[in-house]
Amino acid sequence: MTSVQSEEVLWRDYREQLVRFIGRRVEDAATAEDIAHDVLVRAFQKRDTLRSGQKFEAWLYQITRNAVIDHYRARRPAEPLPDELAAPGGDGGRAAVRELAGCMRPLVASLPEHYREAVRLSELDGLTQGETARRLGLSLSGAKSRVQRARRMLEEKLLACCQVELDHRGAIVDYEGPGECGDGCGCA
Repeated sequence: MTSVQSEEVLWRDYREQLVRFIGRRVEDAATAEDIAHDVLVRAFQKRDTLRSGQKFEAWLYQITRNAVIDHYRARRPAEPLPDELAAPGGDGGRAAVRELAGCMRPLVASLPEHYREAVRLSELDGLTQGETARRLGLSLSGAKSRVQRARRMLEEKLLACCQVELDHRGAIVDYEGPGECGDGCGCA
């Protein structure tokens, strides 16, 4: 193996380790890949600054930690947004959530009885899924499955009635509705 080939193997091996290391510190795999790529480019460009007595791995991980810090610093807003750029209403979607909550009771009422009762106990009454399972005479996994199916049914019914806008985390930002669902949506 030539020195160029051994150097390529070294970089490839460290790349996988760096992606895992970075992946535990950032929000998604694509960002981890991007940062790892930047780290390897930076390290390769500065490889001649590595002192002979310095350990390669420690040096590389220090560059990696600095890159993760730089990533978060770059995302931090430097100053507050001007008022004209602030979200309309400034309530972060809370008004939309309150309005949509009024749609949920009729949608819950339209579910088949066994799904309606499971979602009522766990979501509306706030019981744990363990307590829901005991009240319904189900196993814990059976109750969890039933609640999940009910949630999916409710989501499908809601999206058939209303246009819901979500942010990158899946939180409701706004909605427009009701549409032409003809399913007794109750959002009017």
